[in-house]
Amino acid sequence: MSLLVVGLSHRSAPVSVLERAALSLDAQIKLLQDTVAAEPATEAAVLATCNRIELYADVDKFHAGVAELSTLLAQHSGVGLDEITPYLYVHYEDRAVHHLFSVACGLDSMVVGEGQILGQIKDALARAQELHTAGRLLNDLFQQSLRVGKRAHSETGIDRAGQSLVTFGLEQFTAGADVAGWARGKRAVVIGAGSMSSLAAATLARAGVGEIVIANRTYDRAERLAHLLEEQYGQNPTGQGGTEVLARAVPMESVPDELTRADVAISCTGATGLVLTAEMVAAAVAGRVPEGALPAETESRTDVRPVLPPTSLGSDDDCPLDLPAVQGGGFSVLGEAAVAGMDAATLEQHAAWVDNATVDRRASRRTPERETARTPAADAELIAALVATVAVTGRITELRRPEPVVEVPRPAPVLALLDLAMPRDIDAAAHRLAGVRLVDIESLAEVSADAPMASDVDLVRRIVSDEVAAFGAAQRAAHITPTVVALRAMAADVVAGEIARLEGRLPGLDDKHRGEITQTVRRVVDKLLHAPTVRVKQLAAEPGGAGYADALRTLFDLDQETVAAVSRAEDSSTSENDAENRGRS
Repeated sequence: MSLLVVGLSHRSAPVSVLERAALSLDAQIKLLQDTVAAEPATEAAVLATCNRIELYADVDKFHAGVAELSTLLAQHSGVGLDEITPYLYVHYEDRAVHHLFSVACGLDSMVVGEGQILGQIKDALARAQELHTAGRLLNDLFQQSLRVGKRAHSETGIDRAGQSLVTFGLEQFTAGADVAGWARGKRAVVIGAGSMSSLAAATLARAGVGEIVIANRTYDRAERLAHLLEEQYGQNPTGQGGTEVLARAVPMESVPDELTRADVAISCTGATGLVLTAEMVAAAVAGRVPEGALPAETESRTDVRPVLPPTSLGSDDDCPLDLPAVQGGGFSVLGEAAVAGMDAATLEQHAAWVDNATVDRRASRRTPERETARTPAADAELIAALVATVAVTGRITELRRPEPVVEVPRPAPVLALLDLAMPRDIDAAAHRLAGVRLVDIESLAEVSADAPMASDVDLVRRIVSDEVAAFGAAQRAAHITPTVVALRAMAADVVAGEIARLEGRLPGLDDKHRGEITQTVRRVVDKLLHAPTVRVKQLAAEPGGAGYADALRTLFDLDQETVAAVSRAEDSSTSENDAENRGRS
């Protein structure tokens, strides 16, 4: 086994990079095809979700494989190799298996324990099977990861260690209250009709929202989802407040109008551009926000200060600054940027002009360290600088202290926006609008970074470790199986040749005796081979046991091509079984 995974996720890369590196379905297909066409790789699968992009491959050379997979990932993601490389991680062989099993169990998710990833792993396997880029190794690996993930969720309380991404996102709006209590009776708009959007709609319905509007570029899919919600939640009380959920579908063009009546909107589409711009959101909340409400960006700040009136400003024509443009800032001759609200470079430029660059103001700044180092010479220098200032400006520039912090009350939002898409669907500038609260993948990552880990996580980690060891043993044992099969085939040929030679020497041998002799010779061969082949499989399953297959081929002079033919036959049988299973599902 030479399993290699190269990828990036919310743990290794900022959201801005993940957003740009997001792969469309067509890009994933092309990446798979190009990967198996590359020299180091024989199999490939892509796991692409809203917060991870991973390329799995069976390679024959580690370093060449890392270089090739990294290059292909950069090429198809559209992010330059130099830019994406610092965020890439690499796992090889057992570490790669451990990584995928951890991902399947939800240990590597943004919200620990979420089960959405199992469906995404299943989709990744199905896509690789359809394109014939998954062979025996990746088929076994991904199918086993699904079993491990299901085992973790059924045998432990990993679901209690974290919630679905949708629920966790909605909790950011509730200020610690129950989601059901917050959502009851609200109007909701869900943009998109895929798996994540469907989960969001179902979560809102269970929470007791009064109405859900589904919008999708393909109207039929939106209508189908709305119909399912009506069937499941529209006829019977939800059990949370006794309300019934109304669900209806609308075309994407109706989203701006629907937002004007909505309390919450969740968006998760595969669009490459923005679905909701800041202008659309602003229009949706117009008239719903109290007069004089400050933008959300100002509301969230704790260091707001009023604009300071200007202090002494130079007015000569040869001043290097555009004085009218900075009238609201003011200057300090000592270059105190914190005092005047101007950047240090601008202040120094003005100070140099004030005294014709005869005094280095930076050397005379008053700091705690320099306060004790004041000398008569330094004081004289400062006095000379002040005199020069008076000569030019007519008076000494004030030195003012920072104004006290002004606390601004934050009004309650009238529209809650949850963006679960990658790249993002909702313009990040919407968070600056008054009456709007925006939660996206990036803010969810920050909030969940310090979430407490449940004790069940330790149980899942032990399950993952055990399953990784078992998978490795099975793969190593399977690696020697074609050699054992080839050995037994060679022994069968030897038996057949000897029986034919015996018939030539004893032409009068009747069928009964011929059958007895043949059966006896076969039993002898089977007994001689039984113990060695069983033992070699056991040894091959242990760590470092890969060399036993080579030893067996050398000892019995087995033809390498014969062994390879057995392997190809087994892979072909596996592919046929996978196709049959897909047809049944």
